[in-house]
Amino acid sequence: MMDRRTFLAASGALVLTAPLAAQAQQAKKMWRIGFLTAGAAPTSPTKGPFRQGLHDLGYVEGRDFVTEYRWAEGHPDRLPELAADLVQAHVDVIVTGGTPATMAAKQATQTIPIVFSVAGQVVEKGIVRSLGRPGGNVTGLTFQAGHGKVLQLLKEAVPTITRVVFLHDPTTYPGDVLENTLKSMHSGAQALNVVLQPVAVSDPNGIAEAFAEFGRGTNGLVIETASVLNMSADQIGRLALGRRLPAGGHGRTFADAGCLMSYGENQGDMSRRAAVYVDKILKGAKPADLPVEQPTKFELVINLKTAKALGLTIPPSLLGGRMK
Repeated sequence: MMDRRTFLAASGALVLTAPLAAQAQQAKKMWRIGFLTAGAAPTSPTKGPFRQGLHDLGYVEGRDFVTEYRWAEGHPDRLPELAADLVQAHVDVIVTGGTPATMAAKQATQTIPIVFSVAGQVVEKGIVRSLGRPGGNVTGLTFQAGHGKVLQLLKEAVPTITRVVFLHDPTTYPGDVLENTLKSMHSGAQALNVVLQPVAVSDPNGIAEAFAEFGRGTNGLVIETASVLNMSADQIGRLALGRRLPAGGHGRTFADAGCLMSYGENQGDMSRRAAVYVDKILKGAKPADLPVEQPTKFELVINLKTAKALGLTIPPSLLGGRMK
């Protein structure tokens, strides 16, 4: 049982330490997190998987961190200016969505840590030195599934396709990376007895013009996961359905938008995982020491409403995927 003297001593200790605790609380750093993407700002406020990931780690927005958002609204040419703006805002870390945003941030700073939540072919494109030892100030999560897998699944779903368009954004491929990617796609298509036609589009206002380039006899469409195409997913879905084209995209955005199917990494989970990288960096870890993560969660989404509209019967072998 505590006697009077012990109680008074304890009370005195509380009185003495309370101001120190208050000072420590006041001195707590408010982190500034930059967010850069070529996409458009959401039309309505949303917590989003990245912010949810920070919340799950104990961070409270407004108490522990503030976010500086920069949206290129589908115009990748704006990214360098937006990235420079984040540098001038003295953010503690920059989170990027997509390859163009990541490359713009990398060009804007060699000191501020950069975490890409989604990006593809990061070694080939020179974003990191290697997956295991990224080097520099950039790390994050990279795509593992390729567009060739989407083509393979589309052919399995619709065995009658023989001429397929590969809709892609060439601005996301520096140097000879695009040439090597197209060679790989052509090789995969040939193995499936499919003729592949690459069609480039780098402007969200150019989707209809891109569809006008589709060759005669086109009866399939594969869509790259690129910011300009993700932003235009609804239009692509409508145009594909209007031309009765079975379409498959890398990422569930396209199946949600009315395309026949999509396959790829769970990008929401990738964004949540990006919060883990940010947490480690804010606690002192260096991006160069954090290996790039290759996701292990994939999802196949089949839009059965679109399948019905196209008069297709999906093979049982694919029906174990996620259906809409």
